[in-house]
Amino acid sequence: MVVVLVFRMGRRRSEAEVLMDVLGVASKGVRVTHLMYGANLSYSTLRRYLFAAVKKGLIRKVHSSDGAVVYWTTEKGEALLKRLRAADYSLFG
Repeated sequence: MVVVLVFRMGRRRSEAEVLMDVLGVASKGVRVTHLMYGANLSYSTLRRYLFAAVKKGLIRKVHSSDGAVVYWTTEKGEALLKRLRAADYSLFG
C-alpha cells in the first residue's frame, strides 16, 4: 500500500487577512500598482476589495496634483485594521 501526501505550499488568505493587507498598505497613501504589489493581489481581485472598502468608507480615493489617483486608509479603516490585528493576535498569537 502506497500513501501519497500532498501539501500545499501555503494556504489561501481569508477575506479578513486580505482586507488587513489592503488597509495596511493604503495607510501610507499609495497608487493602485503599489497597493496591488504590497497586498499581493491581482488587479481584478484588488478592484473588488477597493470598491467595497471605498463604498464602506474604509479607504478614500484622492486625486493628487499630478493627476494620479492615491488611496488612503480613513480613520474608520484604521480603527477596523487595529481591531482586526488585535483579533488576529489574540487568536493566533
